Amino acid sequence: MKRVTVYLDGFNWYYGLKRMKAVDINWLKFYWLDFVKFFDHFMGKDNILRKVVCFTAPHINLHKRNRQTLLFLANKLINDNLFEVIEEKFYEKELKCPVCGAIYTKPEEKRTDVNICAQMMCDCALNNTDVLILVSADSDLIPPLELIKQHYPDKILKIFFPPSNFSNALNFFMKNHKSKVTELKNHKIRFANSIMPDVVTGDNGISYTIPPKWKVT
Repeated sequence: MKRVTVYLDGFNWYYGLKRMKAVDINWLKFYWLDFVKFFDHFMGKDNILRKVVCFTAPHINLHKRNRQTLLFLANKLINDNLFEVIEEKFYEKELKCPVCGAIYTKPEEKRTDVNICAQMMCDCALNNTDVLILVSADSDLIPPLELIKQHYPDKILKIFFPPSNFSNALNFFMKNHKSKVTELKNHKIRFANSIMPDVVTGDNGISYTIPPKWKVT
């Protein structure tokens, strides 16, 4: 059996879903997703899902951060060690207004791509996984992918594009290595089959409820 690890770019995923929701409100229900169950649908008969690792940062908006936290806690509750979150944080970036010249700051999430790169390389070096699935359309991740192909040719690389996201550079990279990307927008049935119940309850009696704003009325 080949061990599969999923490396999920959290913000790439979230904003992809957000754009899909703007076109079709029914995509909102996929915010409350069991990530392990979802990606398990893509496992072949000779594959076993080792872990889904989500790379993100706590949102600066309190309400969005609380919804994000509920989602991760619910996933951790029902999936235990099969689900992990690696967090960074937002940093203040100084910008200059091109019109008036005024200096202002804007929060910017940093280091997520670095964390993804480091985790993928580490898992290859320690032989923790046989198949790596990168869920992102961030072309900045091509250099570590090239290194993995070069130094760990026995590892299998796959790329899944979050809904509404696409990267020509990543698509070309996969074609160059005689492989194809997977566009998750085409797998709506698998999304529908992986929605968590409105109230997620663990064996310990702890429960988490879907944020009201994520419920389709």
